[in-house]
Amino acid sequence: FFALQAALPHLRDGGSIVITGSIGAVLALPGNVVYAAAKAGLRAVARILAVELLPRRIRVNVVSPGPTETEIFKRGASPAQIEAVRSSLGGAVPMKRMGEPDEVARAVLFLASEEASFINGVDLHVDGGCLELGRR
Repeated sequence: FFALQAALPHLRDGGSIVITGSIGAVLALPGNVVYAAAKAGLRAVARILAVELLPRRIRVNVVSPGPTETEIFKRGASPAQIEAVRSSLGGAVPMKRMGEPDEVARAVLFLASEEASFINGVDLHVDGGCLELGRR
């Protein structure tokens, strides 16, 4: 939030801001209250800025990944532990796998591009259907 505030005066009119959210802002996961509150706060910031920055034609959107196979969940884990996490998290996704970082990156690039010039104030869930389709 503070980095965004500092950057706003330097952004060109007609630009785009994409904030990284999480489906954790919407899911009611036990033990996740602080993370969920922070990510929900970012969703609110994005929606308010999307309105406030209309005069400058700056679009503001959020990309909210679901379970994504990043290096962080592998850190300090054995191959068996990694596979167990992959199976557990991926199994909870309707598409039966975890997302890849490049899939999230492509969503960010799309929202930042001219192809998304009429998209503003949205929270794009890159989650394999977790929020909309639920568990399958």
